[in-house]
Amino acid sequence: MAEMVEVVIDSVRVSLMSPQRVILLRQTDVERYLPIWIGPYEAESITVALQEVEMIRPLTHDLLRNVFKAFGGKIVRVEIVSLKEDIFYGNIVVEKEGQTLEIDSRPSDALALAVRARVPILVNREVMDAAGIVPEKDLRLEAAAEPPTASSEPSSPAGEERLDVFEDFLKKLDDSEGQDQPPAA
Repeated sequence: MAEMVEVVIDSVRVSLMSPQRVILLRQTDVERYLPIWIGPYEAESITVALQEVEMIRPLTHDLLRNVFKAFGGKIVRVEIVSLKEDIFYGNIVVEKEGQTLEIDSRPSDALALAVRARVPILVNREVMDAAGIVPEKDLRLEAAAEPPTASSEPSSPAGEERLDVFEDFLKKLDDSEGQDQPPAA
């Protein structure tokens, strides 16, 4: 078995540009995230399970969990095993009568099932290394934490320097007021 890292579902987010959703998986031992684009129905199914909302009738993922249980299978974990041509591949790992079965699955369906079965979510380390992201630190906080160097000359804050361009533009507008305007009607 390939080396795997454990992740948890950090959040399910909405894209304002499309009907797609993105699920963020957070690595448990390091601040690294794996974003996976999923459909709106899968996102809703995961969100309903995360919020522990009781449905009157079982949703598809509830049904699948119930089928595994009815046939004597126990969901052990779900895995994201590979990434090929920007497509993630997953497995649902089930134990039945001493056998371990790996069932091919879309990651979104496997994740929806993992939340319901309360089982670990694992990602192949190579997938995490290839597609994982580490959030950038807030550069303003870093700059404020750094002591000024002895050779630095006193200067205006960086924000002021950047605003000078806009101030110059506004002054030109004020200076040109009354010029090049058509006569009042």
